[in-house]
Amino acid sequence: LVKFRNCLSVCMCQAEWRYLLSGGIPVQQLNNPAVSWLSERAWQDILGLSALPNFSSLAESFSTHMRGFKTIFDSSQPHREPLPGEWNTKLESFQKLLLLRCLRADRLTHGLQDFVSAQLGQRFIEPQTSDLSVVFKESSSSTPLIFVLSPGTDPAADLYKFADVMKFSKKLNAISLGQGQGPWAEAMMHSAMEKGQWVFFQNCHLAPSWMPSLERLIENIDPVKVHRDFRLWLTSLPSNKFPVSILQNGSKMTIEPPRGIKANLLKTYLNLTNDFITSCTKTTEFKCLLLSLCLFHGNVIERRKFGPLGFNIPYEFTDGDLRICISQLKMFLDEYQDIPYKVLKYTAGEINYGGRVTDDWDRRCILNVLEDFYCPAVLNVDHAYSSSRVYRQIETDLDIKGYLAYIRSLPINDTPEIFGLHDNANITFAQNETFALLGAVAQLQPRAASSGGKAREEIVEEIVTGIAEKIPKPINVQEVMNKYPVLYEESMNTVLIQEVIRYNRLLAVISQSLSDIVKALKGLVVMSSELELMANSLFINAVPDMWKAKAYPSLKPLASWVSDLLQRISFLKSWISDGIPAVFWISGFFFPQAFLTGTLQNYARRSVISIDTVGFDFEVMVKSASEITERPSMGCYIHGLFLEGACWDAEAGQLTESRPKELYTEMAVIWLIPKPNRKPPSSGVYICPIYKTLTRAGTLSTTGHSTNYVMAVELPTDRTQRHWIKRGVALICALDY
Repeated sequence: LVKFRNCLSVCMCQAEWRYLLSGGIPVQQLNNPAVSWLSERAWQDILGLSALPNFSSLAESFSTHMRGFKTIFDSSQPHREPLPGEWNTKLESFQKLLLLRCLRADRLTHGLQDFVSAQLGQRFIEPQTSDLSVVFKESSSSTPLIFVLSPGTDPAADLYKFADVMKFSKKLNAISLGQGQGPWAEAMMHSAMEKGQWVFFQNCHLAPSWMPSLERLIENIDPVKVHRDFRLWLTSLPSNKFPVSILQNGSKMTIEPPRGIKANLLKTYLNLTNDFITSCTKTTEFKCLLLSLCLFHGNVIERRKFGPLGFNIPYEFTDGDLRICISQLKMFLDEYQDIPYKVLKYTAGEINYGGRVTDDWDRRCILNVLEDFYCPAVLNVDHAYSSSRVYRQIETDLDIKGYLAYIRSLPINDTPEIFGLHDNANITFAQNETFALLGAVAQLQPRAASSGGKAREEIVEEIVTGIAEKIPKPINVQEVMNKYPVLYEESMNTVLIQEVIRYNRLLAVISQSLSDIVKALKGLVVMSSELELMANSLFINAVPDMWKAKAYPSLKPLASWVSDLLQRISFLKSWISDGIPAVFWISGFFFPQAFLTGTLQNYARRSVISIDTVGFDFEVMVKSASEITERPSMGCYIHGLFLEGACWDAEAGQLTESRPKELYTEMAVIWLIPKPNRKPPSSGVYICPIYKTLTRAGTLSTTGHSTNYVMAVELPTDRTQRHWIKRGVALICALDY
């Protein structure tokens, strides 16, 4: 990040730099001229880019050069394709990255690598090797050596090997920090300073209360009095409790975990022996199921990189989970005459791996993934784990060397097929990586930057003025209550009033904070820490935290968030003026669960039955939301949902595979039909969860579901439910643009 930032300092305009990091705000609204292949997100980004001086004619000229832009969009290396027309000669290499951000954000990291390589040289983009001897040579008895831990790595083994090489294995004293370990650690450190030994304090983040004592001990090290061979090694996860002075004065290292299924398999099989894999009474079955189990381990670890498509929550599965499963596999094969698949699946899926899983939908996913790896079919030497047959079962008469040879033949980069995901998952992964990188660079920005002659304060003031002009006044609650009084037979009136109160609360906070920040920028009131944070957020096109605290969950950048808020207010106002809508925009609700409960309540009261016995049946409509003009006789119509991981085939009336590069598609109108004592169908449907935002994760509630979760609907399909579960298919209320 620092290398990239440094090489830009001489060749960039501040407004263009801001656009790269946080996008822009569209000034003009033009229709997307390439709806068939260009997403609405990309087009909005192009409109935002057109607001910059060097790109002012971009949106208008897009239609003229559409074929050239489509070539870039379809290319496997879009970052190296020439731009169409005058744009290729008119723009500098950095400015071309801005167009790449619009058209193919998933390849922006590759474009950034090429840019840094061209500006600074190839060596600046090549990974650095973690050689402890190099770090050790630069250290002294008064400078601690700090390992910053990454999930899935443990530098202890590397340090013990290095100590052995340096003939210090008997002079290395290690302790894992935790409650009550402080006095022992202090005594160990004093002893080592006198005798010239090494001290290794592991997991400093687990002893936050002892960190000030450690800081004092290190500050008091006198290089003249301390033995010159003394070294202090520390490991810690990133923690705000870790003393800053130790970080500043120490040598810092981090080791990345092995990435990819191949790397995970190699790591496991290099630690196995021929004696072990032949020690089971059912050697053939053990070898087959062992490879299968190791593939499963690599699969669940690597699924995390796809974000919520993989798992809602990124669980930290470890080698310890795999080791216990291997032990149990050998034990159960030795003890049982027949292979106890049910027991194996339960211990792995519900206890060893499943014990870490806190989300019900993630548990459903991991159990379905496990079904592919713990089943009788894997005992067949012709069995393939992927349709390309790259990942497959191999001959069981091979020894460890044979297995390692097969593993080394596997691709370094995993294809989504081994995870059961669509090829589009790679685009999602690459986009997430790109925006995480840009977000990290944005965090490194100095607070007093100017932008082509405009001071930061001027830019913030312009943004504040633009938003203040759009934000409406709060809705008159009393008028709404008079028109829609609380009625026993119509729960929707109560839902509407509750929604108006929630939105009014948000509008009041926005209006007040915008007024305060204008006064603070003019020096009329003190710029509080809250207002300063708000100004920082507005500057980088992010929603301020004080608004988020009163708002609904949303991942949208500031410009899109404001537009979305105005649409939501418009939805409520049309409900108030025109009566209860025929089709409800479910994404427009602050709290959609109340609306769903109200729908069930209306039916239960009308039918005079207990609401606990009523559930929803589902029917996907052929008509669009604009074609439906009347409410159904019972239940309600909902629209505004987006499908991720699949798309809806309107003609066949069922789920189908996503189209290439199409990450999200609009879902058809769904009719929620209340029915008493309903039993869900056993086949022919996919039980699809609905989430408020794309992160899917939220705070875990007492129901076992995330607070981001709304409900589950049944969507018709001609595939097995397992196929869509592994695809990570879900309905989303609001996207991130």
